[in-house]
Amino acid sequence: MSFKNLMSFKVLICLGFGPVLLFFPAWILNLLGADYGTGAAFMARLYGATLFGNLLLTWLGRKAQDSIARRAIIWDLFIYDAIGLVVTLVLLLKGLLGPLTWAIAALYLIFTLGFGYLALGKVKSD
Repeated sequence: MSFKNLMSFKVLICLGFGPVLLFFPAWILNLLGADYGTGAAFMARLYGATLFGNLLLTWLGRKAQDSIARRAIIWDLFIYDAIGLVVTLVLLLKGLLGPLTWAIAALYLIFTLGFGYLALGKVKSD
């Protein structure tokens, strides 16, 4: 997958989850089988804000040519998604989240592999 396509796919995912987490945290947390409370709502909304930040980074950076800035974006998103994957898997394996959360783990895996491939390989302009 090319840099631009991977970034565009991430834009769509962030656009899908960001507003829901920001404005309807109870709905998404209940859907994922997580306990809902004030702390969970606060953290879900903060994560929604983070996804809006990722949305802007991926949308505005998707056409970046091979440069130091593009490499920084790739490494940032690789580390971000790898940490998200680990955290999600730990919570899943402890039985703290419902089975639908495996889809989120799969998305993190796709992005970790995609950005990892770009981070470790020679990135060509596209």
